[in-house]
Amino acid sequence: MDMETSVIIGMVSATVLGSLLGLERSVSGKHAGMRTYALVSLGAALFSAVGVLASYKLALFSGTNPLQIAGSVAIGIGFIGAGLSAMRGDHAELTTAAGIWLAAAVGVACGLGFFSIAVVSTVLGILIFSVFTRVEHAISSRYRTQGGE
Repeated sequence: MDMETSVIIGMVSATVLGSLLGLERSVSGKHAGMRTYALVSLGAALFSAVGVLASYKLALFSGTNPLQIAGSVAIGIGFIGAGLSAMRGDHAELTTAAGIWLAAAVGVACGLGFFSIAVVSTVLGILIFSVFTRVEHAISSRYRTQGGE
């Protein structure tokens, strides 16, 4: 498989996996849903893939390090998460912000060709969004009914 085909597969994978992470957020009525997560994941994949292509295939920027690009994506996405929290003025959107950060990481993994790691990370993220919420509510309810001490 040539490099461009691999990049296209990575971008499609990032879009699908990002949208799966965002699906739960959409169902939960959060501001950032499927489209946001898919775009973040796709964008991260594209940044990563362009870094790899520029460095190795095109030899335009021989000093380009795809890992530095991945780190820059993580920092940039952190600002989006902070904006979500600041917009609401509370901590209600922290889970969504963390999910967007994960979607970016999934995109980076897809952009660099680590598809199985991206899929496992997506499944774990969906598990955290869905199952962990129920566990938190069950523990919280039980704690309140016992007097909170």
